[in-house]
Amino acid sequence: MDRELKDRVAFAQSLADAARAVIRPYFRRRIEVTDKGAGGFFDPVTEADKRAEQVMRDLIAGTYPDDGILGEEFGHRPGDSGFVWVLDPIDGTRAFIAGQPLWGTLVALERNGAPVLGILDQPFLDERFTASAGVTELRNASSTETLKTRACAELGEAVICTTHPMLHFNEADRQRYWNVEKRCRLSRYGGDCYAYALVAMGFVDLVIETDLRRWDIAPIIPIIEGAGGIVTSWDGKSPVGGGNVVAAGDPRVHAEALKILAL
Repeated sequence: MDRELKDRVAFAQSLADAARAVIRPYFRRRIEVTDKGAGGFFDPVTEADKRAEQVMRDLIAGTYPDDGILGEEFGHRPGDSGFVWVLDPIDGTRAFIAGQPLWGTLVALERNGAPVLGILDQPFLDERFTASAGVTELRNASSTETLKTRACAELGEAVICTTHPMLHFNEADRQRYWNVEKRCRLSRYGGDCYAYALVAMGFVDLVIETDLRRWDIAPIIPIIEGAGGIVTSWDGKSPVGGGNVVAAGDPRVHAEALKILAL
């Protein structure tokens, strides 16, 4: 790892620390929620989302002013260094406002369009997942461990997650998803970004989602791949830009899922 990247990897921890300090006091408190959705689709945002992204953007601008920034709440600020920070201050705002600790702060660093660093920070559980240089680590107050996905040879042995099959899937994609789910051993809903952390930890084998944005998936890619898993679009291509995504801990169950999703 060259010096430019190494320094930014270390700096990324301060971004997660700063966001954690802003967000944590809001969780499980009665806070104002704004709906930024359209057409009846509830898309909540809170002051915690906005303040956390702003503090991260300010830190980046002050330390690496030539780096680009893309954030869910405040959009894109171009840069010319080849590095872009991709920020989702609270991935899983619905879980956040419902008091469920399945949300997380997501931070990615892209270099020339490829994610080279991913962080998922869950302040309430005091867990931080960090991936760089092909290694994913989980750090809490007492320890740091290297993560590895578990072996899963086929869908019949798999635990599958998705955030909400009725809300986030159109009718055709929902049927394709259910064609995969019904072959799995166990399914769980409502995981948001934390479902991907469970893949990296070896508790979940497969996550299937639709209509993700770049800030939803860019931080996740290094985390899954660094733990030995695989992340693609439903047609097996790069998921970096978002869209319909499949993440799996074992390439065998990933391949089986892709075959069914293609039908």
